[in-house]
Parts: sequence; C-alpha cells; structure tokens
Amino acid sequence: MSKSESSSSHGRLIAVVVSAALVIVLAFLSAFIWPGWALNKAPAQNPGVQKSTEAPTTPSITASPLPSDASELLKAMPDSVLNFARTKTASSTSWSASTPIEEYTLTYGTGAAAGTVTLITAQWSSADEAKAQYDSLAGTMKGQELGSGSVKVAGNATGSYVVKTDSTDDSKAVALWQNDTVVFQATGSKDAVERFYQKFPL
Repeated sequence: MSKSESSSSHGRLIAVVVSAALVIVLAFLSAFIWPGWALNKAPAQNPGVQKSTEAPTTPSITASPLPSDASELLKAMPDSVLNFARTKTASSTSWSASTPIEEYTLTYGTGAAAGTVTLITAQWSSADEAKAQYDSLAGTMKGQELGSGSVKVAGNATGSYVVKTDSTDDSKAVALWQNDTVVFQATGSKDAVERFYQKFPL
C-alpha cells in the first residue's frame, strides 16, 4: 500500500471514529440533558391546581340553633369549632348518678360521617364535685393515652384533661376535661376528636 493510500485510509478511520463519538455524545445529551427522556421525571403539575393538605377551619354546614330557653351553660357552647358545626342539642342523663345541676349532649359535625363528634357536658355546684366526676370518668378510660395535662384559663389551672383511644377501637378516641365546675367528654373518630378538643373554647 502506498503512503497516500495509507494516509487516506487512516483519515477515513479517524472520520468514522469521530462520527461514532459524536453520535454517542448526542445520544447522551438527548437522554440525560435535553429533552431528558431517560430521566424518571414526575409529570408536570398544572400551576393553577394546588393540592391542599390542610384541614378546613370553617364549617361547610350551618349550625343548628339552641333551644329558646337555653341555659347560660348551653349559651356558652360554641356554634362551631374549626369546621365542626353544632347539629343537635338535647338534655342528657348520662351522668345523672353524680347529680349535676344540668347536663346536655351536643353533636358537632362536618357533614361527613367520620367528622361527627358527640359532646356530653354537665355542670355541678362546686369544682370539687366536677373533679370527682372527672376522676371517676378518667378512671374508666383504658385506651392508649394521646395527651394529658392541666386546663388553664388566664394562666391559672382550672382543671385537667386526658385524651385516649377507645379501648375497643383505636380508630376512635375520647377526650375528657374539667374546667372549674363543668366537665366535658368528646367522642368520635381519633382525628376528629384530636382536632376538636384542642380548639374547643371552654
């Protein structure tokens, strides 16, 4: 083979190698840089649609009115707590054995079955009587404790609270608290009860 033929063959070999290298580089750029088809990208989200993970804080249903002859205790009950609105109010005898002055069962709901909280509340003539009822009820709560502590008003301790899962169904919970002469007990789904009692104003 002559020098000129060898040079020409060598030149073609270099051209083929360079072309192959360019193809590999372009393929790499296409796969991983632009448009990046080899990357596992999440689908683009519509900027106009945002998913909210926060629970609503205002009710979507209207609170039921209190009886026209409502006592001062009933009048103190909030129309709503976060997105829970009062849906029912009735006299109660659940704790009649401890002779409260008055006792009621109120239902608060969000419009969904899982968002229903049943609240029993009663008032006694003294804080000691209310505490005795609180202690008696707290002693029967056998589920896993979710929280406990003191109820404070203006920095002063006026009672205690305890929250536990239902002993027969850990998807449900019971929150019990005493505030001076009044005792409250909220029952419902665990999520609903935990949100409800923390924002209840009394």
